[in-house]
Amino acid sequence: MVGRLVENLELYGRLSELDRRAIAALPLTLRRFEPGEDMVIEGDAPSHCRLLISGLAFRHKTLRDGRRQIMSFHVPGDICDIEGLLLSMDHSVSALSRAEVGFIPHLAMEALLDGHPAISRALWRTELVEAAVAREWMVGMGRRTAYARIAHLFCEMYARLGAMGLVENGRCRFPITQTHLSDSLGLSVVHTNRVLQALRGDGLLSFRGGELIVHDWPGLQAAGEFDPAYLHLRSVAA
Repeated sequence: MVGRLVENLELYGRLSELDRRAIAALPLTLRRFEPGEDMVIEGDAPSHCRLLISGLAFRHKTLRDGRRQIMSFHVPGDICDIEGLLLSMDHSVSALSRAEVGFIPHLAMEALLDGHPAISRALWRTELVEAAVAREWMVGMGRRTAYARIAHLFCEMYARLGAMGLVENGRCRFPITQTHLSDSLGLSVVHTNRVLQALRGDGLLSFRGGELIVHDWPGLQAAGEFDPAYLHLRSVAA
């Protein structure tokens, strides 16, 4: 069940066979979450790391009046709350789709990182990439058009899912709703719907039933002003 973690870390650094065996030996308790169910809540001081094994998840903060800002999405292989090793959570993480999550005790994770520098470096790089994603989202909300923002988000998720082997024939599961898109990109649901129609009309993608189909990858990249360099992936889905 930790195979996804190995795949994810090896996107960002070489692991030895000893490193892989140490990851495989991690004690892990499996839990399943339904769409919208919280995995960890703002203010929690978790005692376990949450490894996303299957499905998708998202980070978010909710204001007192109920308005929500989604700050990033998680794909299989991500540790969704690594901050909890050192800090209490200042945001929540919820399941976007039905998800399987492995709970790894902090003590076991700390021992792994202390004893295996290559794993520690690879995990640190994943956190640096997450910071790069946050910067890219900030630029998008501050300077890109709504059309470019949505195209860019689809490009990002298509590339990340492709790196994990979850894109096939231009298709991937991305069960995001228009409300999720709006909460991610600072748009109204009405505006989001119009932009999705425009992207479909321009022949760039289809998006229905939780499935993203990219018809024109170079065109979608151009529409979103998407340069995958900030993801630091070895390869991008084609």
